[in-house]
Amino acid sequence: MPEIRNYTLNFGPQHPSAHGVLRLVLELDGEVIERADPHVGLLHRATEKLAEYKPYNQSIGYMDRLDYVSMMCNEHGYVRAIEKLLGVEPPVRAQYIRTMFDEITRILNHLMWLAAHALDIGAMSVFLYCFREREDLMDCYEAVSGARMHATYYRPGGVHRDLPDRMPQYQGGSKWHSERTIAKRNGARQGSLLDFIEDFTERFPTHVDEYETLLTDNRIWKQRTVDIGVVSPERATQLGFTGPMLRGSGIAWDLRKKQPYAAYDKVDFDIPVGVNGDCYDRYLVRIEEMRQSNRIIKQCVDWLRANPGPVSIEDHKIVPPKRVDMKDDMEALIHHFKLFTEGYCPPAGEVYAAVEAPKGEFGCFIVSDGANKPYRLKVRAPGFPHLAALDEMSRGHMLADVVAIIGTLDIVFGEIDR
Repeated sequence: MPEIRNYTLNFGPQHPSAHGVLRLVLELDGEVIERADPHVGLLHRATEKLAEYKPYNQSIGYMDRLDYVSMMCNEHGYVRAIEKLLGVEPPVRAQYIRTMFDEITRILNHLMWLAAHALDIGAMSVFLYCFREREDLMDCYEAVSGARMHATYYRPGGVHRDLPDRMPQYQGGSKWHSERTIAKRNGARQGSLLDFIEDFTERFPTHVDEYETLLTDNRIWKQRTVDIGVVSPERATQLGFTGPMLRGSGIAWDLRKKQPYAAYDKVDFDIPVGVNGDCYDRYLVRIEEMRQSNRIIKQCVDWLRANPGPVSIEDHKIVPPKRVDMKDDMEALIHHFKLFTEGYCPPAGEVYAAVEAPKGEFGCFIVSDGANKPYRLKVRAPGFPHLAALDEMSRGHMLADVVAIIGTLDIVFGEIDR
């Protein structure tokens, strides 16, 4: 019988969002994990420190880059904290737009997670399916902000601009695509952004069915995820889990229901929870969350169609004046330059504001000393406590199971090593 040897080895990078920035040191007894030691610190963005040297409104774009798969949700947490400090409330239409784009972001995040997780475990086709739908939602980002990822669309007091009445069109004449393909791609783009989103919500449940057909009852998928990385409800609470990691263990905690913000108290949706707290349950929770997000988006589209109105407050010390006003009004022009160079000075105090981001609770704690920049900014990122639990979740499992466990954590290192 061959001798079983103990190994200590470096593992990774495994996950697409761990592109060389996670060094996982594993202690093995043969192929069984005895200890997993995540080494974090190879990416450091210094976001919290940089924010202390910039006016409040100049750090919004930094939030996009923390979890670069959940961009607008990160902005929402930071902007809500600033609004608390300033004591301002965005218009109702802006709240609905934020709710809709938070859920678009949730679907974007879960599609990226599912694509990467399935690819890690060995299911290739799902990756291509998920990116097909992500492309449509990225176009929604681009339509409102001009950027496909780092939108900087949410602003204190509302959002940057109202939803466009016309979707951008794919242009013909490309050597890569025929006129017929271009026409098909532009089929849902003949109307407004709301028309495009509504068309997506009608198609999306069928696409989620396709993902489930490939994975949910797949024998190999279940062998790789059932009873892997089990976390009890009590232990999930003690470890500081939030989001799908906590709900996968059977605890129905969701800030959108428990501490409603934006328009979440005006829309109808359910909180999916797991039973066993394993990788498979967390997969099922995220799949159902995509369906519930689709349901919320539909309700927001219906409301936004029926209720035009302002999308930001009128206080030009916080929100820039319209460009057309600056052509004729010198005071508006001064407000514009002063806002973007000096910003605004909230009263001294401290606030914490959190949102239910796709990965869990994303919160910002800001200490103000009355200046135009934060005295201190602390980001409560959801991924950090999940990664901290990797050792406990991995012990006793096989080496190949570490891949499934890292995947189920849904970690992005911009927010972990911030």
